[in-house]
Amino acid sequence: MRRLTRTVPAPADLGTHVVGVPTGSDLELDLRLEAVMEGVLVSGTAHGRAAGECVRCLDGVDLPVVVEVQELYVYPMRAHEEDEDELREIEDDLVDLEPALRDAVVLALPFQPVCRPDCPGLCSQCGARLAEDPEHRHEAVDPRWAALSGLATAEPADQPGEGDDRDEPQAG
Repeated sequence: MRRLTRTVPAPADLGTHVVGVPTGSDLELDLRLEAVMEGVLVSGTAHGRAAGECVRCLDGVDLPVVVEVQELYVYPMRAHEEDEDELREIEDDLVDLEPALRDAVVLALPFQPVCRPDCPGLCSQCGARLAEDPEHRHEAVDPRWAALSGLATAEPADQPGEGDDRDEPQAG
């Protein structure tokens, strides 16, 4: 067994379009390499920082990323034909850790990152930040009832019989 600790630059596209580890940022790898019958078992952890946007308010989000990595790299002649697509092979005495690292990091990232758990987001009508103005409101009137809204605010008309000239005989 061999222990390996390295700080490496993050590969491109290590994340999703919403949140991911920036290309070239430091990833700290703490790995254990073990010789097994089929090849080399690589296991350990990777530490880094992910950056993105809050899906509610679009503010920047900076998250710690800590993932467990475990992958078996088989010797070229040890892979069975039916398992060939699922196993990673050792090539020229080297293992390519990037695909296993990418799988672990992308699965560990939040699907919908938020800047804080109670982030109210943006107003759906005007885009105002609701965190800055918690009392922000819009008077929303259902367009089907919009014609009737004028009746509620208009002054009531005189009722028949109350000052109406129609019931009184006309002089003349």
